Amino acid sequence: MENVRTRSRTWPDAALRDRVAFRGHPMVRALHPTTIEITTEEHLTERGDCIIGVGADKGCAGLTEEVRQALKVDGAMVTIGILVAGRRVEIKCRGDSRLTLSNPREIVVRRSTYVDGRTIAIGADFAALDIPRRVVERLKQDSAEGVFEIEVTQP
Repeated sequence: MENVRTRSRTWPDAALRDRVAFRGHPMVRALHPTTIEITTEEHLTERGDCIIGVGADKGCAGLTEEVRQALKVDGAMVTIGILVAGRRVEIKCRGDSRLTLSNPREIVVRRSTYVDGRTIAIGADFAALDIPRRVVERLKQDSAEGVFEIEVTQP
């Protein structure tokens, strides 16, 4: 496989990927206008209006090292695919060198450029409020199973 040098790091030709499994919850509202979140926590309150899934099998800190490093490249192109009940919602966003990806419980995608230990990407073209209501209704079911796919390509 041919490699491309990017900021003194070797980047494979193909995109780097990771997947996070999660479940639905009756309190999923998906009403936040600027963020989307999944969490390893099992409980959800009304205040968590950006949370679309609980019981995730990992948080930011649990992502593969290759994906974590790729997300930390300024301008890296990030595609998030949210798969639930045969439907796919896609979010375009970008990486940032300020990302720490240190939170072991949560993963957050943001429209803004704000970064904390839960943030995996910024500049998103999509937030919880934009998720089709048919998908949100499915996410409100305890039995709903979802996959949060992360794909990172070079800038």
